[in-house]
Amino acid sequence: MAPGSLVAACRSLALSTWLLSFCFVHLLCLDFTVAEREEWYTAFVNITYMDPATSEVRTEKTECGRYGEHSPKRDAKGVVVLPASPLDRQACDPHTRFVVPSQAAAGWIALIAHGNCTTKDKIRHAAAHNASAVVIFNVGSTNPNDTITMRHQGTGEVVVIMIPEPKGREVVSLLERNITVTMTITIGTRNLQKYVSRTSVVFVSISFIVLMIISLAWLVFYYIQRFRYANARDRNQRRLGDAAKKAISKLQVRTIRKGDQETEADFDNCAVCIEGYRPNDVVRILPCRHLFHKSCVDPWLLDHRTCPMCKMNILKALGIAVSPAPLRSGSVSFQRLTVSVFLPAERRLPGRPPAGLRPGELQPMASSASVASLVIAVETGLSDEEGSMDRPHLGAKS
Repeated sequence: MAPGSLVAACRSLALSTWLLSFCFVHLLCLDFTVAEREEWYTAFVNITYMDPATSEVRTEKTECGRYGEHSPKRDAKGVVVLPASPLDRQACDPHTRFVVPSQAAAGWIALIAHGNCTTKDKIRHAAAHNASAVVIFNVGSTNPNDTITMRHQGTGEVVVIMIPEPKGREVVSLLERNITVTMTITIGTRNLQKYVSRTSVVFVSISFIVLMIISLAWLVFYYIQRFRYANARDRNQRRLGDAAKKAISKLQVRTIRKGDQETEADFDNCAVCIEGYRPNDVVRILPCRHLFHKSCVDPWLLDHRTCPMCKMNILKALGIAVSPAPLRSGSVSFQRLTVSVFLPAERRLPGRPPAGLRPGELQPMASSASVASLVIAVETGLSDEEGSMDRPHLGAKS
């Protein structure tokens, strides 16, 4: 996989991750001013009655009520009245009667149980008897102290509130004992309930899913390409290593004997191990006439294929010809590596032999060399950058 493709994949993955993070932040820090909201008001409920046992007037005031959504937000006061029939405390029958005492002519408040029919029906049945307010106590809720904002559009100017079940049953108990109860309803606290709109939730959810899919796809694609690249590179290195071994085997090797110039004190040391040459040391002579201990230079040549001193490419010096196929980004291509090794022919060297050679030894002559060609099919996925690094060392012999 070419570097440009890897960079593009990494950038796309980073962009996807950034967008995903942005969506998370948007979800956690969503501006609720653009989301849907619900406004509701609490109600103070003040009940006053005379205790028949002590003849004392008792007053209880709590902020336990909640105004209905379509109720006028104003005060209301009057005598509390239940439906006349004990079996119709929910006031769902259109013919529900309310026995209104004479002292409640100025205004009265209907106390009705929740359930069995719509809140709108209950309010309309009580309003038909001129009730100035309707108090509905919550029945059947999981939490007995819960109240909700009731919806009752089209019920006129009747004040409607809901109170918890315990409070409602307390007032019902007093009325069933024929105790007159006066209730005063006043406006309590304004509340603004905010919640995320469904549109925002759907948008964030879809964005999250899409970006997760994109990120996962890029991640899988990236690692597959990296695996293919690493696998092809390893195969290429192994096969190039085999070619290097064959080339190294063609280089000259000799054994230092006592009295050779290499054993003299002013002769250069081995550039790999920085040790001098001693008799019986086996040295390898490179085409550039530099010599090194065989055990020192062979691993170096296997990895680098260059002289440790002058950096001459031994493959090029030995005539290894390479005709690489054009590399394609993001794909694994095949190319044939032709290794031509020029074997040295016998020839006596006149006069003083070059450094590193003893009289009677062989010198490589390209003009009289016999050629052995090694053709190796190399599967490679090297990037353009790596290919350009190897081309100077693997060029055709001029």
